[in-house]
Amino acid sequence: MATLESNPLFSQPTPSATRPRRRSRSGRWFFWLVMLAVLGGSAWFAVEPLKAWFAVDTQQRVITQRVTRGPLVVTVVEDGNVESAANVDVKCEVAGGSVILWIIPDGTHVTKGQKIVELDSSTITESISQQKIVLEKANAARIQVEKEFSAAKIAVQEYLEGTYVKEHQLLESQSKIALENLRSSENALQHTERMARKGYVTPLQLEAQRFAVERAKLDLDTAQTAITVLDKFTKAKMLEDLQSKRDSAEARWRSEQAACELEQQRLTRMTTQLEKCVIIAPQDGMVIYANESSSSRGSSSSGVKIEEGAAVRERQSIVRLPDLSQMQVKTLVHESKIDQVAIGQRAQIKLLDRLFQGQVRLVGNQPEPSSFFSSNVKEYAAYVRIEGEVEQVRPGQTAEVEILIADKRDVISVPVQAVVELGRHTYCWVRTPHGPERRPVVVGLSSSERIEIKDGLAEGDDVLLNPRAILVEAREEDDGAEPVDVNAKFGEQKESPQPAPKADAAKKTAGPPTFNFADLDKNGDKKLTVDELPERMAGSMDRLDTNSDGTVDATEFAAFRARMQSMKGKGPPQ
Repeated sequence: MATLESNPLFSQPTPSATRPRRRSRSGRWFFWLVMLAVLGGSAWFAVEPLKAWFAVDTQQRVITQRVTRGPLVVTVVEDGNVESAANVDVKCEVAGGSVILWIIPDGTHVTKGQKIVELDSSTITESISQQKIVLEKANAARIQVEKEFSAAKIAVQEYLEGTYVKEHQLLESQSKIALENLRSSENALQHTERMARKGYVTPLQLEAQRFAVERAKLDLDTAQTAITVLDKFTKAKMLEDLQSKRDSAEARWRSEQAACELEQQRLTRMTTQLEKCVIIAPQDGMVIYANESSSSRGSSSSGVKIEEGAAVRERQSIVRLPDLSQMQVKTLVHESKIDQVAIGQRAQIKLLDRLFQGQVRLVGNQPEPSSFFSSNVKEYAAYVRIEGEVEQVRPGQTAEVEILIADKRDVISVPVQAVVELGRHTYCWVRTPHGPERRPVVVGLSSSERIEIKDGLAEGDDVLLNPRAILVEAREEDDGAEPVDVNAKFGEQKESPQPAPKADAAKKTAGPPTFNFADLDKNGDKKLTVDELPERMAGSMDRLDTNSDGTVDATEFAAFRARMQSMKGKGPPQ
């Protein structure tokens, strides 16, 4: 039987066996150098191929996100101003315009029939006095011509029923007398002839009797001719003369009557104009001055300021009476987003600390006028009606409008920073075991944070959120340009092009006009007044004149130009 002492596991080692073998110092250093070389080579073989294949910037941290399906809400967010959807514009209806003598304070609540504006009526009052004199003269002329017309009508009737009949009867009487005288003369001639045959009458007496018969015939012919002349000529001539006088008098009477009516209408219009110098409220509401801005959003100055003493033109709006129960927000949408906005879309309006729901009721089809310094920015007006209770909502307040463009429930979407446009193509980078992989994608709608991916990615992919920061190829332009079919793109050449004149070419290549301080300083006083500024810059005088001394020096002008340049591409200043 073996003993514990004979078991090598429990045997006591000799002192020489328990002492460890001491390695040499040079051997340890050699071992560590070999290990460092192996590790370094492995790292080089692991990193350098990735850097060569994918140009990964190892100084940046790779950020990824898992691609999933889910809802995507696409909205357009813009600022706007609150206004009434049913404004009643009170306009100047005085012909030629007038001057405001008195106007009710802005913001006053008025009732229907209350006086709100009084215009200068001195010129109209003087014109009314002069017009009354002209009207009275026209009335006098009309009355005189009317009497002449009446007399001319009576003259025609008098001749037909009186003078002509009398003359005709007189000539008939003369004709009958002449006929009777002829018969008597013929009887006397017969008697004289019998007596002459018996010798009782001398030849001279017989000849005298024959002469009497001839004279009686002539008298009868004269009387009958006078009747014929009267019926055939004199009557027609007199009627033409009298009727022409009557018609002429009638024409003058109608002319004077029309002139009188015209003068009366002028007097009536002047009287109406005088009444329109006092303007009353057509409905209940709050008075808002209709100040006209000289630029859309590039200046806070006013082109027309409504105040006492201000001149207003005809048909110009003086005040507005908004219907405070129907309010809306007018917002300006950039041209790149306006096609997405449509009538009927839902919206949320944020007004101070209150939220309202709304609906798009109108979208403008023409861009809004822009200022001189933001002429390259095109914006379209969209009107969003505020729904629900609108108490304490006042016109002119600033609101933030968020219009719902689309509400998709089951789509693949990624953060917008994960999508990169290179040329005409769009790409995303997906993390794979072999490194980042570029994939072309088809994008859809996008919000301010996420963009829809229609094709190119699948659920479960890890998409890089910062490809431009870590991948050189994400910052390079796409060099895979496709060949261009010139005829398909630009059309076939139909005729030889004619060289354009140099002047026309210069006009085509000339950019928008630029202004510098020296060119605008016409009088050389090193200060600009509003008269020296171009018409398109005059509206920005209050923004140029920062020290409010009424003039603009070179420092103020340079500072303003710098502010405008910094705002370029960001929309007009708020």
